[in-house]
Amino acid sequence: MTRRTEWPVSATDHHTGPGQELAAGHMAESEDAYEPGAGPGRGTGSGAGFGEGAGRRTRSRTRSSGSPVEQARNICLRLLTGTPRTRKQLADALRKREIPDDAAEEVLSRFEDVGLIDDAAFAGAWVESRHHGRGLARRALVRELRTKGVDSTLIDEAVGQLDSEQEEATARELVARKLRSTRGLDRDKRLRRLAGMLARKGYGEGMALRVVRQALEEEGEDTEGLDEPF
Repeated sequence: MTRRTEWPVSATDHHTGPGQELAAGHMAESEDAYEPGAGPGRGTGSGAGFGEGAGRRTRSRTRSSGSPVEQARNICLRLLTGTPRTRKQLADALRKREIPDDAAEEVLSRFEDVGLIDDAAFAGAWVESRHHGRGLARRALVRELRTKGVDSTLIDEAVGQLDSEQEEATARELVARKLRSTRGLDRDKRLRRLAGMLARKGYGEGMALRVVRQALEEEGEDTEGLDEPF
Protein backbone atom coordinates (compact mmCIF):
# COMPACT_ATOMS: atom_id res chain seq x y z
CA MET A 1 0.00 0.00 0.00
CA THR A 2 1.41 3.38 -0.87
CA ARG A 3 1.92 5.62 2.14
CA ARG A 4 1.10 9.29 1.70
CA THR A 5 4.26 11.22 2.29
CA GLU A 6 4.12 14.20 4.61
CA TRP A 7 6.62 17.00 4.98
CA PRO A 8 6.90 19.81 7.51
CA VAL A 9 5.58 23.17 6.44
CA SER A 10 6.59 26.32 8.26
CA ALA A 11 4.08 28.94 9.30
CA THR A 12 5.39 31.29 6.64
CA ASP A 13 4.59 28.76 3.91
CA HIS A 14 0.90 29.10 4.66
CA HIS A 15 1.05 32.78 3.74
CA THR A 16 3.28 32.51 0.70
CA GLY A 17 1.30 33.26 -2.44
CA PRO A 18 2.28 32.55 -6.04
CA GLY A 19 3.20 36.21 -6.58
CA GLN A 20 5.86 36.21 -3.84
CA GLU A 21 9.45 35.07 -4.10
CA LEU A 22 10.47 32.06 -2.04
CA ALA A 23 13.81 32.88 -0.45
CA ALA A 24 16.70 30.63 -1.37
CA GLY A 25 17.60 30.01 2.23
CA HIS A 26 14.06 28.95 3.09
CA MET A 27 14.09 26.56 0.15
CA ALA A 28 17.32 24.94 1.24
CA GLU A 29 16.09 24.65 4.80
CA SER A 30 12.77 23.07 3.86
CA GLU A 31 14.44 20.59 1.49
CA ASP A 32 16.94 19.51 4.13
CA ALA A 33 14.18 19.16 6.70
CA TYR A 34 12.21 16.75 4.56
CA GLU A 35 12.94 13.05 4.96
CA PRO A 36 10.25 10.43 4.36
CA GLY A 37 9.58 8.36 7.45
CA ALA A 38 11.69 10.53 9.74
CA GLY A 39 10.64 10.53 13.37
CA PRO A 40 11.14 13.12 16.12
CA GLY A 41 14.66 11.86 16.77
CA ARG A 42 15.89 12.28 13.19
CA GLY A 43 19.43 13.55 13.01
CA THR A 44 20.06 13.04 16.72
CA GLY A 45 21.25 9.44 16.61
CA SER A 46 18.37 8.30 18.81
CA GLY A 47 16.93 5.85 16.22
CA ALA A 48 17.77 2.21 16.93
CA GLY A 49 20.79 1.04 14.94
CA PHE A 50 21.39 4.45 13.31
CA GLY A 51 24.27 6.70 14.25
CA GLU A 52 24.91 10.27 13.11
CA GLY A 53 27.01 9.12 10.15
CA ALA A 54 24.32 6.70 9.03
CA GLY A 55 21.78 9.50 9.15
CA ARG A 56 23.95 11.63 6.87
CA ARG A 57 24.35 8.72 4.42
CA THR A 58 20.59 8.16 4.42
CA ARG A 59 19.90 11.83 3.67
CA SER A 60 22.52 11.82 0.93
CA ARG A 61 20.93 8.80 -0.75
CA THR A 62 17.50 10.39 -0.41
CA ARG A 63 18.61 13.59 -2.09
CA SER A 64 20.50 11.83 -4.87
CA SER A 65 17.72 9.39 -5.77
CA GLY A 66 14.54 10.34 -3.92
CA SER A 67 11.02 9.02 -4.14
CA PRO A 68 8.77 10.26 -6.95
CA VAL A 69 6.97 12.46 -4.42
CA GLU A 70 10.20 14.10 -3.28
CA GLN A 71 11.37 14.55 -6.86
CA ALA A 72 8.07 16.20 -7.71
CA ARG A 73 8.28 18.41 -4.66
CA ASN A 74 11.81 19.59 -5.46
CA ILE A 75 10.93 20.27 -9.10
CA CYS A 76 7.96 22.41 -8.04
CA LEU A 77 9.98 24.33 -5.47
CA ARG A 78 12.64 25.15 -8.05
CA LEU A 79 10.06 26.29 -10.59
CA LEU A 80 8.26 28.45 -8.04
CA THR A 81 11.41 30.22 -6.89
CA GLY A 82 10.93 33.84 -7.93
CA THR A 83 8.32 32.97 -10.58
CA PRO A 84 4.63 32.30 -9.89
CA ARG A 85 3.14 29.32 -11.73
CA THR A 86 -0.31 27.88 -12.19
CA ARG A 87 -1.17 24.34 -11.21
CA LYS A 88 -1.37 23.33 -14.87
CA GLN A 89 2.08 24.75 -15.61
CA LEU A 90 3.57 22.73 -12.76
CA ALA A 91 1.61 19.62 -13.73
CA ASP A 92 2.91 19.91 -17.29
CA ALA A 93 6.47 20.26 -16.02
CA LEU A 94 6.12 17.15 -13.83
CA ARG A 95 4.63 15.17 -16.70
CA LYS A 96 7.50 16.23 -18.96
CA ARG A 97 9.95 14.91 -16.34
CA GLU A 98 8.00 11.62 -16.22
CA ILE A 99 6.85 11.98 -12.62
CA PRO A 100 4.06 9.43 -11.94
CA ASP A 101 0.59 10.94 -11.92
CA ASP A 102 -0.20 9.88 -8.34
CA ALA A 103 3.00 11.50 -7.00
CA ALA A 104 2.36 14.66 -9.00
CA GLU A 105 -1.23 14.88 -7.77
CA GLU A 106 -0.14 14.45 -4.15
CA VAL A 107 2.44 17.22 -4.33
CA LEU A 108 0.29 19.64 -6.31
CA SER A 109 -2.64 19.19 -3.92
CA ARG A 110 -0.36 19.70 -0.93
CA PHE A 111 1.09 22.87 -2.44
CA GLU A 112 -2.43 24.18 -3.01
CA ASP A 113 -3.32 23.41 0.61
CA VAL A 114 -0.46 25.56 1.94
CA GLY A 115 -0.89 28.37 -0.61
CA LEU A 116 2.19 27.77 -2.74
CA ILE A 117 -0.14 27.24 -5.70
CA ASP A 118 -3.00 29.71 -5.93
CA ASP A 119 -4.46 30.11 -9.41
CA ALA A 120 -6.89 32.81 -8.29
CA ALA A 121 -4.09 34.98 -6.90
CA PHE A 122 -1.99 34.23 -9.99
CA ALA A 123 -4.78 35.40 -12.31
CA GLY A 124 -5.38 38.57 -10.32
CA ALA A 125 -1.70 39.48 -10.27
CA TRP A 126 -1.39 38.66 -13.98
CA VAL A 127 -4.24 41.01 -14.91
CA GLU A 128 -2.83 43.80 -12.77
CA SER A 129 0.67 43.45 -14.16
CA ARG A 130 -0.14 42.92 -17.83
CA HIS A 131 -2.78 45.62 -18.03
CA HIS A 132 -0.75 48.34 -16.34
CA GLY A 133 2.61 47.18 -17.68
CA ARG A 134 1.71 46.25 -21.27
CA GLY A 135 -1.67 47.91 -21.70
CA LEU A 136 -3.43 44.65 -22.55
CA ALA A 137 -7.22 44.67 -22.74
CA ARG A 138 -9.50 42.11 -21.17
CA ARG A 139 -9.78 40.01 -24.33
CA ALA A 140 -6.00 39.58 -24.59
CA LEU A 141 -5.71 38.86 -20.86
CA VAL A 142 -8.33 36.12 -21.11
CA ARG A 143 -6.38 34.48 -23.95
CA GLU A 144 -3.14 34.54 -21.98
CA LEU A 145 -4.67 33.12 -18.81
CA ARG A 146 -6.33 30.32 -20.77
CA THR A 147 -2.97 29.26 -22.22
CA LYS A 148 -1.66 29.01 -18.65
CA GLY A 149 -4.45 26.66 -17.66
CA VAL A 150 -6.40 28.96 -15.34
CA ASP A 151 -10.01 27.93 -14.79
CA SER A 152 -12.54 30.04 -16.71
CA THR A 153 -14.35 31.06 -13.51
CA LEU A 154 -11.12 32.40 -12.02
CA ILE A 155 -10.34 34.19 -15.28
CA ASP A 156 -13.71 35.93 -15.23
CA GLU A 157 -13.14 37.05 -11.65
CA ALA A 158 -9.66 38.36 -12.45
CA VAL A 159 -10.53 40.32 -15.59
CA GLY A 160 -13.55 41.66 -13.76
CA GLN A 161 -11.07 43.97 -12.01
CA LEU A 162 -11.06 46.02 -15.21
CA ASP A 163 -14.15 47.96 -16.17
CA SER A 164 -14.78 49.59 -19.54
CA GLU A 165 -13.76 53.03 -18.30
CA GLN A 166 -10.36 51.82 -17.12
CA GLU A 167 -9.85 49.89 -20.34
CA GLU A 168 -10.66 52.93 -22.48
CA ALA A 169 -8.41 55.18 -20.39
CA THR A 170 -5.53 52.79 -20.97
CA ALA A 171 -6.29 52.70 -24.72
CA ARG A 172 -6.08 56.51 -24.83
CA GLU A 173 -2.72 56.45 -23.07
CA LEU A 174 -1.40 53.90 -25.58
CA VAL A 175 -2.56 56.00 -28.54
CA ALA A 176 -1.12 59.20 -27.05
CA ARG A 177 2.31 57.55 -26.73
CA LYS A 178 2.21 56.22 -30.29
CA LEU A 179 0.67 59.27 -31.94
CA ARG A 180 3.87 61.26 -32.40
CA SER A 181 5.55 58.49 -34.37
CA THR A 182 2.71 58.57 -36.93
CA ARG A 183 2.96 62.26 -37.74
CA GLY A 184 3.76 62.87 -41.37
CA LEU A 185 1.72 59.88 -42.52
CA ASP A 186 -1.60 60.32 -44.28
CA ARG A 187 -4.71 60.13 -42.15
CA ASP A 188 -5.84 56.65 -43.19
CA LYS A 189 -2.40 55.17 -42.61
CA ARG A 190 -2.26 56.76 -39.17
CA LEU A 191 -5.67 55.31 -38.40
CA ARG A 192 -4.66 51.80 -39.46
CA ARG A 193 -1.41 51.91 -37.54
CA LEU A 194 -2.91 53.19 -34.30
CA ALA A 195 -6.03 51.03 -34.45
CA GLY A 196 -3.93 47.99 -35.35
CA MET A 197 -1.76 48.56 -32.29
CA LEU A 198 -4.86 48.57 -30.08
CA ALA A 199 -6.29 45.48 -31.80
CA ARG A 200 -3.09 43.52 -31.09
CA LYS A 201 -3.51 44.36 -27.42
CA GLY A 202 -7.05 43.01 -27.38
CA TYR A 203 -9.15 46.18 -27.75
CA GLY A 204 -12.41 45.90 -29.64
CA GLU A 205 -12.92 47.58 -32.98
CA GLY A 206 -15.52 50.06 -31.75
CA MET A 207 -13.42 51.29 -28.84
CA ALA A 208 -10.26 51.45 -30.95
CA LEU A 209 -11.92 53.54 -33.64
CA ARG A 210 -13.46 55.90 -31.12
CA VAL A 211 -10.20 56.45 -29.25
CA VAL A 212 -8.09 56.93 -32.39
CA ARG A 213 -10.61 59.28 -33.99
CA GLN A 214 -10.66 61.50 -30.91
CA ALA A 215 -6.86 61.59 -30.78
CA LEU A 216 -6.65 62.60 -34.45
CA GLU A 217 -9.32 65.26 -33.99
CA GLU A 218 -7.33 66.77 -31.13
CA GLU A 219 -4.41 67.13 -33.54
CA GLY A 220 -6.60 68.91 -36.08
CA GLU A 221 -7.10 65.98 -38.45
CA ASP A 222 -10.30 65.84 -40.48
CA THR A 223 -11.99 62.67 -39.25
CA GLU A 224 -15.03 62.78 -41.52
CA GLY A 225 -15.80 59.30 -42.81
CA LEU A 226 -13.87 57.56 -40.04
CA ASP A 227 -17.04 56.10 -38.52
CA GLU A 228 -16.72 53.11 -40.81
CA PRO A 229 -14.95 49.97 -39.54
CA PHE A 230 -11.26 49.89 -40.34
